[in-house]
Amino acid sequence: MSEHFGTLSDGTEVHRWTLERAGTRVRVLSYGGIVQSVEVPDRDGRTANVVLGFADLDGYRDHPEPFLGALIGRYANRIARARFELDGVRYALEPNGPPNSLHGGSRGFDKRVWDVEPVEHGLRLSRVSPHGEEGFPGRLEVTATYTLDASGALRFAYEAVTDAPTVVNLTNHSYFNLAGSGTATGHELRLAASRYTPVDADLIPTGDLAPVADTRFDFLTSRKLGAGYDHNYVLDKGVTAAAEEVAELHDPASGRVLTVATTEPGLQLYTGDHLPAPFTPGEGVALETQHFPDSPNRPAFPSTVLRPGEVYRSETVYGFSAR
Repeated sequence: MSEHFGTLSDGTEVHRWTLERAGTRVRVLSYGGIVQSVEVPDRDGRTANVVLGFADLDGYRDHPEPFLGALIGRYANRIARARFELDGVRYALEPNGPPNSLHGGSRGFDKRVWDVEPVEHGLRLSRVSPHGEEGFPGRLEVTATYTLDASGALRFAYEAVTDAPTVVNLTNHSYFNLAGSGTATGHELRLAASRYTPVDADLIPTGDLAPVADTRFDFLTSRKLGAGYDHNYVLDKGVTAAAEEVAELHDPASGRVLTVATTEPGLQLYTGDHLPAPFTPGEGVALETQHFPDSPNRPAFPSTVLRPGEVYRSETVYGFSAR
């Protein structure tokens, strides 16, 4: 089901689509590929929205920086000093997260209106990112398919092709609060990651893959989540052809459980410490599946380079249950 959601200043209409299956109801916007809401039941069957979002288009336009629920590209996370070199050519990006490039620039994929068509149990979003958009090389054709499976899990399947060498790193930037209100910092988290990437003062990886053992970054066994996390975890499974489960988030009060499965090698844990009003710090937690930050400048990290003739593929599944 689709409906009119608003109109941009240039006259472009934005639509909202509703998907529903197996007790999960999801609302998706053509603007930014945004997941506006995800409604799921608790252990007693009471339904609540478990992702942060705004009620109208102006909310997203007036508060762009949290990237609430958005499809992030061309490059999720940070690229140091807003520049990288590929095949001997240096590319300059916008330092929209000074001094770095963040989430594809100030007009990244999250600020674009996507073409949307219904598919079985979901939607296919598509757009062409022209050569030079936000400084990135190559004409990139992108599709993102959002579906609900028979269990009510929300699946994101991304594909992209390019006509020139480029870098690609796509993700969804939903903030989860399984309680449906209040804070998410009391949730319990388990992450299948024995290492993480330490960062410098500008939140750029140092290049080390540090063990989580005996540190506050250790979530190998489920434990209560506090504040102060904005770090990429090195998933033990690495890059995989099929999505494998890597994380579980649990709200003891409601009983709701979120599981995360992905093909990606990394997961950015962000506890929302800098969420702006009308939200409060810690109100939602982001679990962004991804390749590592600053990979274009780190040859030792898994590559994010896409070349002509290749197909970028990535899949992430958010599963919902209660116990």
